[in-house]
Amino acid sequence: MAALAEEQTEVAVKLEPEGPPTLLPPQVGDGAGEGSGGTTNNGPNGGGGNVAASSSAGGDGGTPKPTVAVSASAPAGAAPVPAAAPEAGAPHDRQTLLAVLQFLRQSNLREAEEALRREARLLEEAVAGSGAPGEVDSAGAEAASALLSRVTASAPGPAAPDPPGTGASGATAVSGSASGPAASGKVGSVAVEDQPDVSAVLSAYNQQGDPSMYEEYYSGLKHFIECSLDCHRAELSQLFYPLFVHMYLELVYNQHENEAKSFFEKFHGDQECYYQDDLRVLSSLTKKEHMKGNETMLDFRTSKFVLRISRDSYQLLKRHLQEKQNNQIWNIVQEHLYIDIFDGMPRSKQQIDAMVGSLAGEAKREANKSKVFFGLLKEPEIEVPLDDEDEEGENEEGKPKKKKPKKDSVGSKSKKQDPNAPPQNRIPLPELKDSDKLDKIMNMKETTKRVRLGPDCLPSICFYTFLNAYQGLTAVDVTDDSSLIAGGFADSTVRVWSVTPKKLRSVKQASDLSLIDKESDDVLERIMDEKTASELKILYGHSGPVYGASFSPDRNYLLSSSEDGTVRLWSLQTFTCLVGYKGHNYPVWDTQFSPYGYYFVSGGHDRVARLWATDHYQPLRIFAGHLADVNCTRFHPNSNYVATGSADRTVRLWDVLNGNCVRIFTGHKGPIHSLTFSPNGRFLATGATDGRVLLWDIGHGLMVGELKGHTDTVCSLRFSRDGEILASGSMDNTVRLWDAIKAFEDLETDDFTTATGHINLPENSQELLLGTYMTKSTPVVHLHFTRRNLVLAAGAYSPQ
Repeated sequence: MAALAEEQTEVAVKLEPEGPPTLLPPQVGDGAGEGSGGTTNNGPNGGGGNVAASSSAGGDGGTPKPTVAVSASAPAGAAPVPAAAPEAGAPHDRQTLLAVLQFLRQSNLREAEEALRREARLLEEAVAGSGAPGEVDSAGAEAASALLSRVTASAPGPAAPDPPGTGASGATAVSGSASGPAASGKVGSVAVEDQPDVSAVLSAYNQQGDPSMYEEYYSGLKHFIECSLDCHRAELSQLFYPLFVHMYLELVYNQHENEAKSFFEKFHGDQECYYQDDLRVLSSLTKKEHMKGNETMLDFRTSKFVLRISRDSYQLLKRHLQEKQNNQIWNIVQEHLYIDIFDGMPRSKQQIDAMVGSLAGEAKREANKSKVFFGLLKEPEIEVPLDDEDEEGENEEGKPKKKKPKKDSVGSKSKKQDPNAPPQNRIPLPELKDSDKLDKIMNMKETTKRVRLGPDCLPSICFYTFLNAYQGLTAVDVTDDSSLIAGGFADSTVRVWSVTPKKLRSVKQASDLSLIDKESDDVLERIMDEKTASELKILYGHSGPVYGASFSPDRNYLLSSSEDGTVRLWSLQTFTCLVGYKGHNYPVWDTQFSPYGYYFVSGGHDRVARLWATDHYQPLRIFAGHLADVNCTRFHPNSNYVATGSADRTVRLWDVLNGNCVRIFTGHKGPIHSLTFSPNGRFLATGATDGRVLLWDIGHGLMVGELKGHTDTVCSLRFSRDGEILASGSMDNTVRLWDAIKAFEDLETDDFTTATGHINLPENSQELLLGTYMTKSTPVVHLHFTRRNLVLAAGAYSPQ
């Protein structure tokens, strides 16, 4: 079976002298091209080819502008030039051209300058006077100013100083590879490599005004907003935090340390409580030297902070800043903020609070406009045997049986194709094996005995407590048929238990296998070695704590991800490691198998999620765009999409086919630690350190519910098999059950709500809460619904 095509777009893999290759997206402004895709070849059969870089189309930077993009990645070839260079005849075009040439000369980009001059057919004498910064006339300086605010260029080494007379603070964003090391992040709207050229990033904080006036500027704006009408106040209050951050960083960068300290102390208490962690990091940046290489600083600087404001509120703000001639704040608004203006009524404080809180503000509305196929794929038609009590089949757990009963098409499902489902062949999926078909038959039989849950019929909960887990339990997973449970531990081991009377057995040695009659009906039983039977198997191989574990749907394999930067694939036939997937450079926080097997996803500290196939040693897709660690990953039930939750307080939905980010959900006030899709694929539930569970409509890209009740991090979420109940497990030692049917009924998803984000969340958490179940002192790490809707929960007892 063919894996996903490994080259959806052409990707330049640029080899640096040190470190692994870095993926460069195919075009400017295509999203954050992050992470390094270098892997070592230790897979079973090396998957070749370039890795298709995935990048978020609705990324975090400013809108790509169709202006002159100057790339200075290599001095060997001529740099790209605009297709249609301006004619030298028109005076305005000529001045613009002179400004560009002057900028290129200052930036020491000789080759680009020569190429542009040749393209415009300018004589050497015509621009000879534009070499020195002081010799440009005032009109040329204005043209340079206007242009420099739009040109994205990259200079190897220190950033170019602004030409005299420019009012903009040189928005120089890195485009190609600067001579520094590579790193993650996005500057302006241009995808960059792993470490952006810090001097270019910081150059925007050039001296802009009297440092002693900063407090006055900020106080003046604060007074104006607080005295404005209630309807505008809530929207304009969103400006406080990003302006505070950028004004503080500007003071620090220009070495006004005392003014910066005074500014911070005076205004940091005014910021919203959910920014406290960011402010703590910010307060440690007190010198210019601290800013270089600081991830948080680069996040603030390189991703435009997105604010969604009504047109009336925006006009009010603009008028005030122009009347006061407050250029300092206006420059920051234009350079560092992306204001998403909508027509209509301003939003209320409650509506805004529901959506804000992420590291880069809200998501732009365009980010959630693309079509998502959230429907389920059509189930293959499988004939179900008439014999209901097929004990032998149950004992074999999906393995081929001795006698095959007559088949009849009584139970074959002839479902119509879901109109919202993706085409069946949109991505290549593995074909069903005989054992898979038998397992599906078992599943259908179990379904007939499934308990219908609801407010009047709550599930029982069976809690697996890990006692004396002094090794430190860090991850848990349960097989779909609830027969095996795996635990990942901080001592770098993975332990697998059988929770049925059937013990775990390994395959016999090769010498013994040669004696077995391969034609016998029970060959799969004979190859197992009874001497190795035990309830527990320990898997050794990782060299750091194991943070993620996932069983394959057919129960033949187990994935584990670790602090050592690898994902390992283990065989549950031999209980040995088959492959170590090395693509992440830092700890891998989570991994999960696709519902159809074969594909799996991983996410880690390098801020990137990767899509893999079990038979390829390199990732098939790299999902780059998050501004902080990817803490949790989850496949959509139709396997065409992957959801990732991050410490940047956003959830993103990625298209597996092309690697694009198709949804960005903001609203959590802390790092996200749990995700789950509803069984029908239409909704997503997310849990975070803020103790809230948020519900999202994937099709419309809207938040549709908020469940409050937990007092600590929500570590696990699961929908019941038919989607009637949502179970949540938390570090507050409780499992809570919520009425999912009621939460999703009568949703407001009209066009106006979708267009403006005017969401009205009902305060009905207590009505939706069906039950709270306390443990004595065991944080809930994992939840699972069995095929008959019994809840299994797991966690390690932690004595107080």
